[in-house]
Amino acid sequence: MTTADTSNTKHGPNLAELLLLASVFVIAACGLVYELAAGALASYLLGDSVLQFSTVIGVYLFAMGLGSWLSRFVDRQLVGVFLQVELLVGVIGGLMPAALFAVHSLLPPGEAAPFRVLLYALVMLVGTLVGLEIPLVMRILKRHFSARYGLKDLVSQVLTFDYLGALLVALAFPLLLVPQLGLVRTGIAFGLLNVGVAVWALWLFRAELRARASLTAACALSALLLFAALLGAEQLTTWAEDRFYGEHIIFKESSAYQRIVVTDGRAGTRLFLNGNLQFHSKDEYRYHEALVQPAMAAHGAPKRVLVLGGGDGMAVREILKYASVEHVTLVELDPHMTTLFRDTPKLAALNGHSLSSPKLTIVNADAFGWLEQQQDSFDVIVVDFPDPSNFALGKLYTASFYELVDQHLSAGGYAVVQTTSPLIARRSFWTVVTTIEATGLTTTPYHAHVPSFGEWGFVLASHRPFRLPTQFPPGLRFVSPQSLPALLDFPPDMARVPTEVNRLSNQVLVQEFEAEWGKVH
Repeated sequence: MTTADTSNTKHGPNLAELLLLASVFVIAACGLVYELAAGALASYLLGDSVLQFSTVIGVYLFAMGLGSWLSRFVDRQLVGVFLQVELLVGVIGGLMPAALFAVHSLLPPGEAAPFRVLLYALVMLVGTLVGLEIPLVMRILKRHFSARYGLKDLVSQVLTFDYLGALLVALAFPLLLVPQLGLVRTGIAFGLLNVGVAVWALWLFRAELRARASLTAACALSALLLFAALLGAEQLTTWAEDRFYGEHIIFKESSAYQRIVVTDGRAGTRLFLNGNLQFHSKDEYRYHEALVQPAMAAHGAPKRVLVLGGGDGMAVREILKYASVEHVTLVELDPHMTTLFRDTPKLAALNGHSLSSPKLTIVNADAFGWLEQQQDSFDVIVVDFPDPSNFALGKLYTASFYELVDQHLSAGGYAVVQTTSPLIARRSFWTVVTTIEATGLTTTPYHAHVPSFGEWGFVLASHRPFRLPTQFPPGLRFVSPQSLPALLDFPPDMARVPTEVNRLSNQVLVQEFEAEWGKVH
């Protein structure tokens, strides 16, 4: 009998059995981490799009099926093959995020083809190895514990542990692992868990393994490699992101919702969310004055103002230039954003310490859900969300969302929505206009040139006609009564085109946005 067989009885599970079942749990957790990490990296480095996650998951699942099919050709030395597979999965899967980060940072700007090839090659390889694992574990359990398990019991036990491991990681990945460890260290940590499975398989079945010395050495080398990578993960991430952003990074953090990076260079300070530029201090005043000032000035004397998104406080800074304002409510999903721009002196100086104003109430919540639960009305509502690059953001550009905005808008109030570029993403821009009009609101589209972004679009929405204001607060550097009429003029290459309404049931805007911005990258 083998080492694993010596204590097998029908009266209760032994240590070997428990460890093998636990290995199924670990295998499932590790496999899902590698899949999620690849999808997150693809979105982070290639653009935050449902396309990236869909293709990565599709290739990964296909590869798992291929691995399961290949397992039929493993007839001898099941434990030895399983052990080797675990080491390969641990090293390749664990180092995959680090390798992708490094390669992407070495490529010239805009050159994504080699990165895509490496991404899908690694996803295919890791998925195939992961697909080999479960069939091999099931056959090992069947061989060594046949007295306990029939086929249906074996399948039930293994799949139960497999799905439990996947559930745990699915919850922990966005809420705990990425915010605390980051993508690179998360991958390496779970690679070490795979190596741990190989180590206990080596111990459990030591009596039947032929090349025990070489397998022991392979386990040791794999563990040392991953431990060394874990120690250097922070340096690698810093190097890769410094090359990616091209400037000194003064702040970086992964929250439960996004990757926040702030850089500082000769030209100024820049904020990136998931790799996408949100503002540059040298010209952000153009964007934020254009976003806020027309609506505020057109109202005349707004008292209660709502800001949805805009956790950097720049929009609030512009709002507080009006003496009539009594209260501002800022609804920002990510508390890391509002804390960062309130408590970091350099960043708080950019927004004029607006997030510390006694007139301001900060609410960290999902804007859609918050609007559904509130009854208050506001004189001006400023909607400053990231572009609709995925379905989670796309829901904030739907007719359902704008109906909620309308319900909280006072009779003479104005809402304003940032609406991507009418030049680069022309159909996306006019889709937002069409969607707002579908709620019964009157729209006034306009645009402004922001050097960091190019031509950028906005939409005013109200129940009364928009009249050009004749007076703005003193000290503005971009918007004025003289310059405003030009912002409302759309040349032929940005003129309106027929578009559909963006609804929760179709999310056509996300598809339009991906098609148009995808041509740029």
